[in-house]
Order: sequence, then C-alpha cells, then structure tokens
Amino acid sequence: MANKENMTLRIDHDIKVQATKLFKSLGLDMSTATGIFYRQALQHHGLPFDVRIEEPNIETYAAMEDATKRKNLNGPFDSVEELMESIDS
Repeated sequence: MANKENMTLRIDHDIKVQATKLFKSLGLDMSTATGIFYRQALQHHGLPFDVRIEEPNIETYAAMEDATKRKNLNGPFDSVEELMESIDS
C-alpha cells in the first residue's frame, strides 16, 4: 500500500459544493476525484484537458451588440415556415 499524505486546498465554496455533488453522483469522494485528476495529469504530462480562452468572432460580437441595443432582430415568427423563409432570404 502506498504512503498517503494529507493536502490542504483552498477552493471557492460554491465550486466545492457543486463538485462534491457531482463526484458523489459518480460514486467518488473529493479525495478520490482529486487523486484521479493528479494521475491523469501525470499520464498526460500536463493538464488532462485543453486550457484556452474562447473568444467570440467579429460577427458574434456584432450580434451581441445588436441584441443589447435591440436592433437588427428578426421575429417573432408565427410559424416554422416564416422562420425558414427568413433564414433563406
């Protein structure tokens, strides 16, 4: 049996509550889930998931601004046919 050591982590309370609930639904406690994360990081020689900043493109920013200003909006539509006609035009 491997020697076990204690570790103290500081984490936002709400994140801890949500993670505890998630891991419990998977049959894991926080200690086991954290251990899995470390094992995966060692196996991947880094974080076991992509870490990146997702930036919206220019069109998305323009659509977001239009929505905020409530301009260039389409709809509401009375039927699917009206929606499809708007999309196709």
